[in-house]
Amino acid sequence: MPPGRTDPSAGRSLSAGAIALMLLLCVSWGFNQIAVKLALGDVPPLLQATIRSAGALPVLLSIAWLRGIRLFERDHTLIPGLFAGLLFGVEFVLIYRGLLLTSALRAVVFLYTAPFFVALGSYRFLGERLRVSQWGGLALSFAGVALAIGVPQADVDAKVLLGDLMVVGGGALWAATTLLVKATSLSKAAPEKALAYQVAISIPILAFAAWTSGETLTHFPGPLALSLLAYQAIWVVGLTFLFWFVLVKTYSASKLSAFTFITPLFGVVASYFIMHDRLSPVFGAAALLVIAGLYFVNRPETRGMPGSGVPS
Repeated sequence: MPPGRTDPSAGRSLSAGAIALMLLLCVSWGFNQIAVKLALGDVPPLLQATIRSAGALPVLLSIAWLRGIRLFERDHTLIPGLFAGLLFGVEFVLIYRGLLLTSALRAVVFLYTAPFFVALGSYRFLGERLRVSQWGGLALSFAGVALAIGVPQADVDAKVLLGDLMVVGGGALWAATTLLVKATSLSKAAPEKALAYQVAISIPILAFAAWTSGETLTHFPGPLALSLLAYQAIWVVGLTFLFWFVLVKTYSASKLSAFTFITPLFGVVASYFIMHDRLSPVFGAAALLVIAGLYFVNRPETRGMPGSGVPS
């Protein structure tokens, strides 16, 4: 997007339908972490990511065919599409490799720094302006997530810190992909095409990473692992990511990304009911922080507010 040009979706408030859909996406993504853990006994992490992308691509192609979308016509999206695919693939390599060095709890905290990168990028490149209260809302939401899943300890070794940095890098690439879709010709392309670029390009990247990491299947996955892989490929990547990019093209990127703070909270709930992890009363306080943060981020702007930088 040319400098100085304001993204028309920057000041658009989220509709009730968009909020409901974002909550569904957050529940799905929160459970996805549990799905990955449950399948680890049969399928290593990078191979899971490879299979997930490979299984999602036919779903996207089928949806595009049913909707009559011409994926291979020239529309000036090739270069940004290839770049988005590169970001998408490296993002998951960093996240999954980082998980080998740091704990899952630390990884969730650092991965969900992505909304901060989106907010900064939206301010710098998309013409979005965040009020002080919105920045405070982002901080409250992040504090709630950190409180719910356990604030990381400072006394960690170099390997853990490297894993933390890799996961932060994955979160930054997630944000960069979101911004790239909004700021380039991909914003005018069908969501199926924008996501197909990412999924298709990520397959060889993830497969190469799995091969260089020495990941192999020692036995044929059982029914549970296969169903979890299908959930990840068909629902998470094939459909929820598609819904996400539809929303990204329509609404404020920073406001949508703020909702992703809720995902780890749903992950904690899923771990309680499925993995039988213990939940403390701290979770209730954390949920209130997240809700308060989302309120400040999505609170309608006061008409004519000086210096707000967004349409009134």
